[in-house]
Amino acid sequence: MRRQNKMTLTMATIGAAVLLSVPMAMAQDCSPKVAPSALISEGKLVMSTNPTLPPMQFVDSSGELKGMRITLGNEVAKRLCLEPEYIRIEFSAMIPGLQAGRWDVINTGIFWTEERAGLMKMIPYESQAISISVASGNPLGISKPEDLAGKSVGVEIGGFEEAKLKLLAKELSDKGLETIDVRTFDNFATAYQALRAGQTDATVSIDSTAAEYAKRGEFDRAISGLFATPVALAMANDELANAVLGVMNDMVKDGSYKALLDEYGILANTGDLAIRGPGN
Repeated sequence: MRRQNKMTLTMATIGAAVLLSVPMAMAQDCSPKVAPSALISEGKLVMSTNPTLPPMQFVDSSGELKGMRITLGNEVAKRLCLEPEYIRIEFSAMIPGLQAGRWDVINTGIFWTEERAGLMKMIPYESQAISISVASGNPLGISKPEDLAGKSVGVEIGGFEEAKLKLLAKELSDKGLETIDVRTFDNFATAYQALRAGQTDATVSIDSTAAEYAKRGEFDRAISGLFATPVALAMANDELANAVLGVMNDMVKDGSYKALLDEYGILANTGDLAIRGPGN
C-alpha cells in the first residue's frame, strides 16, 4: 500500500518537490468557487503529481507537464475559477503531504482503497489495471503471471503496484514456484530505465503507460489487465472536495469528461461521480 500512515514530511522530501505552474487565461469576471480558507494558496488549486507515467502524466521535451490527468486538473481548476499549480514529487510523499497541507489535491492516478478512503476524500473517476512490461521481443517468453517466477521485476516503491506485485509473488510461492525478486525504485521512470539497462527482467506499471511504451516500440507489454481498480482524485478539505465533485459531474453532463477519457482509451463512468471517503 502507498504509505498511508500519517507521517511528517522531512525537509529533504519537501526540498525535492518541484513546483510547476501551468499558465491559464482566466476571465476577469470569474470569481473563485471555493473560499480561500479551503485552499492552500488563495486563488490557486495546488496539485501534486508524479509525471513519470506517459501518456497520463509526463513532462514533454520542452519541460511542460502533459497528459490526461494534467488536462483534467487544468479543466477542474478552470471551472473553479482557480489557477492550476503543480508540485512534482514522488508518490510516497503525496498522502503525508496532503495531510500536512502541502497541496490541495493529489492528482497522480491514486488507486482507491477502503483504507485510503478512510484518510481523505476520494473521487474515483477512472479504472486502471496493471501490466507487465518486458524487453522488446519478449526474450524470456513471459505471457502469464506464473512466468514471472524466479524473475526480477521492477516497480515504483510504496504503491498499489508494489503491493499487488508482492501479492503475486506470494501466490507463486504458495503454489510451490519460485518467488519474484521484487526490486523497488523511486518512480516508474527509473524502474523502466532499469529494464532498459537489463538490470531487471520486467517492470510493473499501469496499463495505459505500458501500452504507451509498447506503442513507441520501447518495450513489449507481456501481461495486462491485472487487479483492475478505480483511480481517484484525493483531497483533505470537505468544501474543496464537494466543489471538485460538482465540476466533475458538470463535465459528465456536458460530455467533456467522457471525451477526455475516450481520447486515452479509458473506460468512463456512466453515471454521476461521488466522493468515497470519511463520512461518505
